[in-house]
Amino acid sequence: MKEYTFKELRIKNNLTQEKLAQKAGFSKDYISMIERGERTPSDKAKAKFAEIFNVPIVQIFLAIQRTISTTKKEAK
Repeated sequence: MKEYTFKELRIKNNLTQEKLAQKAGFSKDYISMIERGERTPSDKAKAKFAEIFNVPIVQIFLAIQRTISTTKKEAK
């Protein structure tokens, strides 16, 4: 399984932040905060993203982790 950040998963699925927000029932700002590693979605939200991206929920957990570690490295 290739490792993606949350943003990479979104782009891989040809979704804008706005389209993903609409499909998931969240605001575009919330999606942006997840992509910047500023917010961690709830397990329920992760399940919704897994459904939208058509991936196992574990891939969402890993993508969130990778997003957070990547953004921390960039901040240094």
